[in-house]
Amino acid sequence: MKDPYEATITLLDKTHTKYEKYEHEPVFTSEEAAAVRGASMSQAAKSLLFKTKEGDFVLVVLPGDKRADSRKLKELLHTKSLRFATPEEVEEQMNCKIGSCYPLGNIAGLRTLVDESLGQNDEIFFNLARHDISIKMHYSDYFAHAKPELVTVAS
Repeated sequence: MKDPYEATITLLDKTHTKYEKYEHEPVFTSEEAAAVRGASMSQAAKSLLFKTKEGDFVLVVLPGDKRADSRKLKELLHTKSLRFATPEEVEEQMNCKIGSCYPLGNIAGLRTLVDESLGQNDEIFFNLARHDISIKMHYSDYFAHAKPELVTVAS
């Protein structure tokens, strides 16, 4: 798999998409990320990789101040069991460390679900496969590039 950081930057530059890149100290939680970005947690696109009982991986993107409702996710995915991907599975599926998952699952060939509440923000921030780099871009541009399924799974 290609380096997701390079693949995303290349995509954004090639399509003349406006974005800002922030280099900062490594962050590992939504709270830390919001603090170094000077933004609210609701503007953060928190990306969580899940694995279904059937062995399928799905990327779920929601605001940093929300949690994924596992009951809603299981219903939506038609599975009885769902769990977070292990650190090894994150590296294998997304070519990044746990905690630095990026919201463009299509870069990694992953089904991507984005909670509709993230769209309440004009601009969003997210890690880009690294703990020390964040991207800020318009939500509409993110949605156009990521091509996710719009769902309601946050609580």
